[in-house]
Amino acid sequence: MSQKKIFLVFIAISTLSLLLHHGGHLSWTMEAFHIGCPALRSHPYPGLKPKHTNVAFLKTHKTASSTMQNLLFRFAERNNLTVALPVQACTHQFCYPHSFTSHFIHPHTLPPNIITSHMRFNKGELQRVMPNDTIYVTILREPSSMFESLFTYYNQYCQSFKRVPNGSLEAFLEEPWRYYRPEEKDSMYARNTLTFDLGGDKDHVATDVGYARKFVAEVERVFSLVMIAEYFDESLVLLRHLLSWDLDDILYFKLNMRTPSSKRSLTPGLPAKIRAWNSLDAALYDHFNTSLWQQLSALGPACVGREVQLLRRAQERLMRTCFGGQTPLLRSAAQIKNKDLRPWQPSGKVDIVGYDLPVNMSRGFSSKVQELCLKLIMPEVQYTRVLLRSQSLRYRRNHQLRPQHQLHPPQQPIRTVMPRKPQIHNQQQPAAPAPVSATGSPSTSHPGTLGRITKTGPRSTPPQTS
Repeated sequence: MSQKKIFLVFIAISTLSLLLHHGGHLSWTMEAFHIGCPALRSHPYPGLKPKHTNVAFLKTHKTASSTMQNLLFRFAERNNLTVALPVQACTHQFCYPHSFTSHFIHPHTLPPNIITSHMRFNKGELQRVMPNDTIYVTILREPSSMFESLFTYYNQYCQSFKRVPNGSLEAFLEEPWRYYRPEEKDSMYARNTLTFDLGGDKDHVATDVGYARKFVAEVERVFSLVMIAEYFDESLVLLRHLLSWDLDDILYFKLNMRTPSSKRSLTPGLPAKIRAWNSLDAALYDHFNTSLWQQLSALGPACVGREVQLLRRAQERLMRTCFGGQTPLLRSAAQIKNKDLRPWQPSGKVDIVGYDLPVNMSRGFSSKVQELCLKLIMPEVQYTRVLLRSQSLRYRRNHQLRPQHQLHPPQQPIRTVMPRKPQIHNQQQPAAPAPVSATGSPSTSHPGTLGRITKTGPRSTPPQTS
């Protein structure tokens, strides 16, 4: 047999082996490939192209971001990656609403591949701890539905909402300046929350169109993908292509949902008032909603539609596996006996539902499947604790195995940056955690500015659910 024939036989056997090994991953991508997905035409076998593992996801409020965070936590665990997690003084978020600083990261979770807990965005400080090829992603939601969710969820915490008679959203929007105090604690929930989370000035004068335009452009320079909550699955298709991930990497169950009785219907005229009050958020959403559909169009409607269909089929199969072939029953916190699965309730007026696994799930299921099902439905606060515990164990184990002279390698100084002009007053400054390295000179980056980066390249507050 000639060398050429031997080589062809070898290629055929290798390809067959690859298909068998990756069967579950390739079946859906091959279907999409056959209908002409542009990105898949160059890379028909995602397993052959390294997955991008360095990701910074800015977790915004009430935008399905907790579902996205859970997805990233599970991806990190499957691939043995490090997730940056907050120090104990910050609880499960990076001392929000203070502008993010590297000192808010637990030293056992450095250096990280992924960061995804709530923060107020500070590009300069993130660059200090994240790899140079980190891809930045965030998610937005339509302002009127988002504001209704914020008003309901934070009604007992945000003073701007608490002082409204009868908790009336209509009354607040009729005279917002009668109730709103820009410098008050938790005021970021009452106006332009997305802008605040992204590091912008939530109270910038609404008539300054130039500021809104520049801020939108700045966000676009920083973030490679801005997902849209209303089109979550379509956004995940774009994310999968951006990061060269597989179907299994973007599977999810919806988390932190409110019961229908906890939601308010918006009467005619309210959406327009909400958008006017949150004009900066509206500008962000309108721009990036258009941008999302431009990217989806470039990928190809048939390709996107097929991938969304395949994603939903895979989720249905996974859900049947985890819940014994039945549709999972959403339960209120009081009904969930397993405290590791019990979602946090903001108040008696808001009912956040969660899942509970079947009592007989341990029968006939491997420990790997059981763990996957458990993690898929684990709320943010509990999952953060679990992940910190496992990463701390790994850190200590690796630390003990290092030679003595490597235990304290020289490090670049990490600077602590707090807002020059804090928008939140009358709050106790979070105690600075033990420094990971020497403190250098203060950063010159302004907290209200994202700055330029390449696209690839405490006070105790209520748990943030989305």
